[in-house]
Amino acid sequence: MNVDSTPQFVEEAYKKIEKNLEVVRSRYNRPLTLAEKLLLGHLDDPSGAELDPGESYINLNPDRVAHQDVTGQMAILQFMQSGRSEVAVPTTVHCDHLIQARVGASSDLQDALNESSEVYQFLESSCRKYGMGFWKPGSGIIHQVNLENYAFPGCLVIGTDSHTPNAGGLGSLAIGVGGADAADVMAGLPWEVKYPTLIGVHLTGEMSGWTAPKDVIIYLAGVLTVSGGTNTIIEYFGPGVESISCTGKATITNMGAELGATGDVFPFDSRMATYLKATRRPELAELAEKYKHLLTADPEVEKDPSQYYDRIVEIDLSKLEPHITGPHSPDRARPISALAKEAKEEGFPDTVSAALVGSCTNSSYEDMSRCADLARQAKEHGLNSAAKFMITPGSEQVRATISRDGQQQALEDIGGMVLANACGPCIGQWRRDEMPEGEPNSIVTSYNRNFPKRNDANSGTMNFIASPELAVAMGLGGSLSFNPLTDTLTGAEAKSLCLKLPSQHLKFLLMDSTQDKRHTSLLPRMVAISP
Repeated sequence: MNVDSTPQFVEEAYKKIEKNLEVVRSRYNRPLTLAEKLLLGHLDDPSGAELDPGESYINLNPDRVAHQDVTGQMAILQFMQSGRSEVAVPTTVHCDHLIQARVGASSDLQDALNESSEVYQFLESSCRKYGMGFWKPGSGIIHQVNLENYAFPGCLVIGTDSHTPNAGGLGSLAIGVGGADAADVMAGLPWEVKYPTLIGVHLTGEMSGWTAPKDVIIYLAGVLTVSGGTNTIIEYFGPGVESISCTGKATITNMGAELGATGDVFPFDSRMATYLKATRRPELAELAEKYKHLLTADPEVEKDPSQYYDRIVEIDLSKLEPHITGPHSPDRARPISALAKEAKEEGFPDTVSAALVGSCTNSSYEDMSRCADLARQAKEHGLNSAAKFMITPGSEQVRATISRDGQQQALEDIGGMVLANACGPCIGQWRRDEMPEGEPNSIVTSYNRNFPKRNDANSGTMNFIASPELAVAMGLGGSLSFNPLTDTLTGAEAKSLCLKLPSQHLKFLLMDSTQDKRHTSLLPRMVAISP
């Protein structure tokens, strides 16, 4: 089994979608949204399936399956009962959940290798036996690795992790599932899902200043709440879409899980093509352009969206303020300008005890570069982070690139600790010995979840989620009351520092071939990365 999304594989996927949609259009006899094209284009039985949104169940044939190393174990054991000698669809396994953040990347990774060696050996040998791709501990977070290597516009991928929708930023319909569902697909069976209803998010304008893609999804969470997207697909459309980078789009779709959405997706555009080319997949960019009619909504949909979406949310990016959400729920959102007053009224601890950036929702090269831009400004004025500062690169590709280009050094220069390329504190893998249990304290992160005890198992910790640049800035300020849009820091020799806006348009740079850490020492299908 070749686990790569080769040009031949991708074109075959597009042809299947096209063939299915011919049947669906003859039944619907109306224009289709992008979500409908991607769902119905993967129907197992397009002529006979009952198509009643919100009511009927449909059987789909996913293009890919992805596992993380915790949930993937049981899914693989279930797959073994099928008796198949090889998985039916390209499948990958990513070792990212078992690395605990303690003292830094190298030591933490070695500890995980020692403590979880049995798990890793089982997963690696299973991948070798059944033709699955294996990404070793330290190679990266499942969703960032998928975005960089396997996802493509129009792909239907299921993953045994709730933040699988991250790939919606590259135009994939990516959905988190349980292990039993994944095992069925690996065994060649269709996947059953309730036919979701549709929420359209109409984006106009263009972000500026401190506003970042994270603010789009935080604002939307405040509108829809953590249950407002249940059994829906959220589809983004409108002239504002193309102003957001591909990894920025992925930040937004990643947190569709926090709204309860089945999935969420952006239409194919030039920003996705740029990302495909930057990640050495120019042929896929060409194919997506060729089949663009499958990867965008029909023109009639955008002209009269109320006829095609069950609900529409309007967001003017040019008017959107930087937002921050928390504590204890991703939908407790407000503009950063309102936080200081609310924190005082609610009695939130004002001191920021830790600032953490990264996780699958904000660990791209673009994110790291914007954070490094702020770090350099602080260093020039003799400032270090006032809060404990921890950084999680999303993949070895990202880590090696920020090391090459100087961003990692800039982050470390203000006291940052670079963690292993893994989930770490975002999923609770954080050994935080310095904070007594139950002691009220505030942290600011660029993560996606902030429920009580989520990050450090401490009932007293209050996690406020924001963009990576806001997290860095508030870590420098050391206070929930600090608003980098209006407030100043005091640097060396009592000089004031007003943080300048982090660069909005940073070029995505890549390692050249001599620095590429990927190798296939075990088998062609075995991706083996050892940072």
